[in-house]
Amino acid sequence: MALGFSCKSKQNEVSKAVNTKQKPNIIFIMADDLGYGDLGCYGQTKIKTPNIDKMASEGMIFTNHYSGSTVCMPSRASLLTGYDQGHASVRGNPVWTKSGTPVNLKPNELTVANELKKAGYKTAIIGKWGLSEGNTKDNMPSNHGFDYFLGYKKHSDAHHYYWDTLYRNNDPYILKENNFSLKQGKYTHDIFVNEALSYIEKEKNNSFFLYLALTIPHLELTVPEDSKKPYQNLGWPKRKMNTNGHYKNDDEGNATYAGMVSRMDRDLGKLFEKLKELGIEENTIVVFTSDNGPEYESKDRFFNSNGKLKGGKRDLYEGGIRIPFIVKFPGKIAPGSKSEHISAFWDFLPTACELAGIEPSNNDINGISLVPELMGNTEKQKKHDYLYWEFNEREGPIQAIRKGDWKLVWKLEGKPELYNLSNDIGESENLALKEPEKLKEILGLLKNVRTENNEFPLKTRALAVKKRGEK
Repeated sequence: MALGFSCKSKQNEVSKAVNTKQKPNIIFIMADDLGYGDLGCYGQTKIKTPNIDKMASEGMIFTNHYSGSTVCMPSRASLLTGYDQGHASVRGNPVWTKSGTPVNLKPNELTVANELKKAGYKTAIIGKWGLSEGNTKDNMPSNHGFDYFLGYKKHSDAHHYYWDTLYRNNDPYILKENNFSLKQGKYTHDIFVNEALSYIEKEKNNSFFLYLALTIPHLELTVPEDSKKPYQNLGWPKRKMNTNGHYKNDDEGNATYAGMVSRMDRDLGKLFEKLKELGIEENTIVVFTSDNGPEYESKDRFFNSNGKLKGGKRDLYEGGIRIPFIVKFPGKIAPGSKSEHISAFWDFLPTACELAGIEPSNNDINGISLVPELMGNTEKQKKHDYLYWEFNEREGPIQAIRKGDWKLVWKLEGKPELYNLSNDIGESENLALKEPEKLKEILGLLKNVRTENNEFPLKTRALAVKKRGEK
């Protein structure tokens, strides 16, 4: 359904040239392992995020939005394809399959980029792809609808901010001066931000979709000194980091973590200013979110990265999957608005399609367009019957369902945990014994929420922990 977007006339020549198009630009910005409470607009008091907070004040903030998974690879797959973890092809990080062989997107599997290309969009991903594991060459972004790619091909490469081999489209892009073990050379986050600014400049006269998949603040914790400086003399407790393991962390964690988040915020401010400078801000919808809950603060709560939420990355409690989600679209989304609508990553594909005036190619996706909610037509917004996740690592599989205010978390070899999120957002009281009828209802639903997948069977992963380790 075409929405007939149009822009207000501008005085300068650049604006007159670019604002004749009807389809809005779409910029989707994803942080990596950023917690629900890591932003000022979600209650953070120690880390300064003025640009993202301003974005929230000028757009809509969601309080019940969920990631595709509690770890990055399956979460990104759900975002791109519109399928939840009961139906997605990718349901776990690389080593956690039954065979030990990574599962990528299926060759030529449709993504939101494929859909938008059909509508005439230029498409790009800059940053972390993380969906082309192993030696395969047929699962690059170019095989899934993206015209342009600069970034990390593999999941584990993106753990290092001074990595020496990125990819530009399908070819290695070598950073000769970079040494990840010594943390020397160009900080890859800076490369991605500068590339995004250049891309927007280049495509300002076209309708474009930019998926900016940043790696901040994923471990390893490291950031240039200028970003740490504002946080180093505040009397904060020091948190010593392991500097010699897989992650080449800086010595002290708290100032580094805060500096990373604030550096990201600073650079997103540059992006927002670029849109204004080019006269395309009013024809651009910008989304900001995180791929899952935080890891750095999964135990230490100095920053209170999840606020009142329980758990963090690798949990299916709220802290692992409920994430910040902010959307700005000047003149279309009411400034300072807040939504309690229950939604998830798999809603992005149908939302983008409706914004572009097309229908999704697959009619069996799990996502529902969020356009009515975004435009203030809450009464017309369709709702999910349920949201479903599974986590195929460690002691998993672990399954979780949210149906209305009720949330079920069930470990394969444990007892069901039932929570009412309307009055227990911290999931502190298991109501499984007190609410047997509700438990029976949701357990019955659990039997029909997933398709079978040979690489992700509902069988314990305990042996995988010993054989493969964890990163």
